[in-house]
Amino acid sequence: MNTKAIAFSPVDMSERQKLGIRSGDTVKVWQKIQEKGKTRLQVFEGLVLAVKHGKEPGATFTVRRVASGVGVEKIFPLYSPMIDKISITKSAKVRRSKLYHIRDKAAKEIKRQMRNIRIIPAKEEEEKIENKKEEKTEEEKTEEVKTEGTEKTEEVKAVA
Repeated sequence: MNTKAIAFSPVDMSERQKLGIRSGDTVKVWQKIQEKGKTRLQVFEGLVLAVKHGKEPGATFTVRRVASGVGVEKIFPLYSPMIDKISITKSAKVRRSKLYHIRDKAAKEIKRQMRNIRIIPAKEEEEKIENKKEEKTEEEKTEEVKTEGTEKTEEVKAVA
């Protein structure tokens, strides 16, 4: 009897199974994107937060990265034909299977940075305001001197 392997997906499933993606890994995912009839590759590099459903056909993994100060998460199906290539750049030893606490950790870090940013401009603005007040007081002094001189001349004219 002649049996042939039936291809359910255009993806080499055995290759993706051997990758062994785990949470805590830093991965690069080359994703195929179709625009205006053309297909291009876009790289999404980030930290794997979770791997769900192991190595079965419905397996997914969540990747998080920070782009322009905003955290971006994407959930990729492991055997998706829209993924051209997956490579593991770093592998870290983690003690949890799901690293969702990284979201809160990143948010706290951003909040801390924002607190520091708010303090710095406030001091600069206060200095600017003080400088403006000093300039105004100097201008008022010069105006007072000018007005005192005109009053004296008016008094002299009145006496004469």
